[in-house]
Amino acid sequence: MSTRPEEAGNIKVGSFIVIDGEPCKVVEVEKSKTGKHGSAKARIVGIGFFDGGKRSIVVPTDARVEVPIIKKFTAQVVAFVGDNVQLMNLEDYSTFEIPMPQEEEIKSKLSEGVEVEVWEVMGRHKIMRVRA
Repeated sequence: MSTRPEEAGNIKVGSFIVIDGEPCKVVEVEKSKTGKHGSAKARIVGIGFFDGGKRSIVVPTDARVEVPIIKKFTAQVVAFVGDNVQLMNLEDYSTFEIPMPQEEEIKSKLSEGVEVEVWEVMGRHKIMRVRA
């Protein structure tokens, strides 16, 4: 797995975290004060990076949580194969297929030969934007 540990108290809105095995973008963080005998808790809410599902966890602020390592690179659209897009990595010229992006803004700009920015998160790929 391409993750690293991080203390839950250091997680900020806009960062990424793994919740239930799915990488999520953090949209809300609430920290409660310590009680008389307890430790401070952090409630972290995230939106799934690939599926868009809302997930939340409650953990002590000193607990370690998994943070995905994100690799960003440029790729070129080679072909459209059914509901998939075939891309060629411009760093090592390897080709791979990923599902067609759900976002209409990205989908409408895709055509063969166009360069796109791809994020690799936990072994899965997603087109983030079309390069102009």
